[in-house]
This record gives sequence, structure tokens and C-alpha cells, in this order.
Amino acid sequence: MKFYEDGEALTDPQGFFCSGVHCDVKGVRDGKLDLGIIYSKKPCNAAGVFTTNDVQAAPVRYSKTLVADGESTFHAILANSGNANACTGQQGEKDNLRMVSEVARQLNIEKNEVLVCSTGRIGIPLPISRLTAGIRDASEDIVDECEGARAFQKAILTSDTCTKSCSAKIKTSLGEVTIGGVVKGAGMIEPNMATMLAFITTDIGAKNMELKKVLSDAVEHSFNRITIDGDMSTNDTVLILANGASGCELSKESKSVQKSFAEAVNAICSCLARKCVTDGEKVTKFVKVKIKGAKDDTSAMKVARCISNSLLVKSSWYGSDPNWGRIVDAAGYAKVGLSFEELSMFYNECPVLKNGKPLVENKSKWKEIVSAKEFSIILELNMGNAVGEVWSNDLSEEYVNFNKSE
Repeated sequence: MKFYEDGEALTDPQGFFCSGVHCDVKGVRDGKLDLGIIYSKKPCNAAGVFTTNDVQAAPVRYSKTLVADGESTFHAILANSGNANACTGQQGEKDNLRMVSEVARQLNIEKNEVLVCSTGRIGIPLPISRLTAGIRDASEDIVDECEGARAFQKAILTSDTCTKSCSAKIKTSLGEVTIGGVVKGAGMIEPNMATMLAFITTDIGAKNMELKKVLSDAVEHSFNRITIDGDMSTNDTVLILANGASGCELSKESKSVQKSFAEAVNAICSCLARKCVTDGEKVTKFVKVKIKGAKDDTSAMKVARCISNSLLVKSSWYGSDPNWGRIVDAAGYAKVGLSFEELSMFYNECPVLKNGKPLVENKSKWKEIVSAKEFSIILELNMGNAVGEVWSNDLSEEYVNFNKSE
């Protein structure tokens, strides 16, 4: 597998086009790109993973229903930032359909061949006239085959400080196939997923059920293992489109090629998930929390998430304070039946606890490790063989100031 950390990404696979335009969704006239389209002339099979929040935005409910069909094909994804179209009632549903209709009309495709994603502020009606005008502009760029991959990446950003993309190439019996991915997400990040939109394109041919399995497995081991602030969004969506433009069909390839494709999608999701955490709102540190020796996977992940979401723990990371007591406390209130006397803990490879006894002679090394921009915490429960891992970050004063109001 060849892997590329940045780049065009979505248009690297054959047959995909993108655009991104400014339509002033927020009404502030800042010139920011805020609406984009992904398009394939060839029909695409698709799969998606969506927020588990009980409160779901209109575009989530719409796209989730279409993808769940399992037989449908698609040509386009419309995405906007600046407004989530969530908690907007029947008007939000109508506005979502108006956007779908406009995309279909402009690109000469069917309405049920368009998926929609929105991100931004909750509870505000869409400025639908500005959005439909933006759709016309974005569609013109698509029809003209303008280079719009970078523009699309910028159009989906909210509080992100940078675009996030990556791509991969794998060998098949018919040559190389390409997979590209982009993501936005910087706040309200907590499994399952986040205020996060992720889009993946590939020129391999694959059935919807094949894509669903590959994507679900990849999301479970990437986006569902990150947390920034413990909040879950109304709009989380990960979508994959496969247009078969390479001529390669996944089902006709060898088991090794099928495995390589799954590994490539997993690598892309993992890369994008990490980029979300490192670009979290006012984040200064990236922390891997690894749990070993749990009695089962559920217990391991429960402990990892309690530690990763603890405001006290995250504050100590920001202050470069190697406060192992807060970590152990958070592990304890996961209530998985652990015993402090059985715990061993490490900052990176440096021992902190051994069977519940602090190794204070290493304290200066602990401080050095947690002062770095990236480090790991390993907690061994000695209850079994299960493991779990969550990627997290610190909590800064700047995060609080940034989120005091919108």
C-alpha cells in the first residue's frame, strides 16, 4: 500500500470531481467557502455511518434512509458548513429537500442519487435562497470539471484550523486502485464519532454491503476511538462512494486484495481521526490512552473513555502535571471491578505504578514525558487479556474562552 498524508484526496480516484464555493451561509459576508459538492459521472455504490445521538439533523435522517436501502446508487454528495440544519422542524426537512432538488436539477441526476451533510450551528433555519444560489455556482464548477478538491476541503470546515486529507493506493489484478478521504472536526468530538463529517471516495467497484462492512470496521477502530471534549453531535456522518472507474471489482479480487482494501480504508480513517484530535479546538497535546489486561473489550474501552473524558485529567495534561492519582480515580469510576493493588501504569515506557505502588524515583521523567506535545498512558488492569485505546487531548483555558459563545 502506498499512503499519502495530504493532497487532493477525493479526486485522486478516477472519475470524481469536487467544488467549493462561498454562499454566505452564516450571513456574515466573510468570504469563507461554505458549500461543496462531490460528484461522479459514473453511479456509485455507497455506505455510511451516522451519529447515534437521539437528536439527529434533517440531512442525517435523509441520507441515513437512502443509504440503508442497500440497493441504491448515487452520483453526488452536497455538504455545507455554518449551519447544521438540526432542530429546525418541518422547515428543516423541506429545506433539505430543496437543496437535494437543486443539486439534482443542476447536475441532471435523480433526487434520490444525492446525499446531504450539514455542519454548524444548531437550531437556526437555513438561509435557503443563498444555499440554492451556492448550489448553482458549485454545480457549474463541477460541470466545467474545475479543480475543486482543495476548495471542497475548505468548504466543510467550521472551527477547524486546517484541512485534513489523505489517500492510499493498492495493487489489484488490474492495476492500482485509489482511495481518498477528507474530514472536518475540531469540537464536539466523542465516540461515537463527533461534530465530524468524513468523506471517502474510491475507484474500485464494490457492493453496498461490502462497503458497509469495510467502513463500519474502519470507523469502529478510528473515529469511534477519539474524544476531544466529550460531546456528541447531531450531524456526525462518514460516507464512502465507490464508482468502479478503475475497472476492478472487489468481489472478483483475491482475499489478499480484499484485505488490502480494508486495510487501506482503515488506514485512511485512522489518519483522519488522528488529525481531528490534533486539530481539536485550542488543543496543545495529543494523548493515547491504552488499557491492557481488562476482562473484556467493553470494560477496556469504558476505562479508556473515563480517563480520556475526565476534565481533571485533561486539565492536568494541559498543565504538564503527571498526576497519576486523577487517572486512577477516573479508571475507578468506570466501575469495571478493578483493584488498585493490581494496577500498573506507564507514561510512554516509564513506570509510574507497579501493583499499586508509585515509583516516585521516576517523577522527573514523568514530568518530562507529559510536557511533550504527544505521549501515551498505559494502564494495566491485570484482570484479563482484553485491550482498548482512545485518542484524546488536553483541555486549555483557550478552549473555554473559545466556547463561551458562538
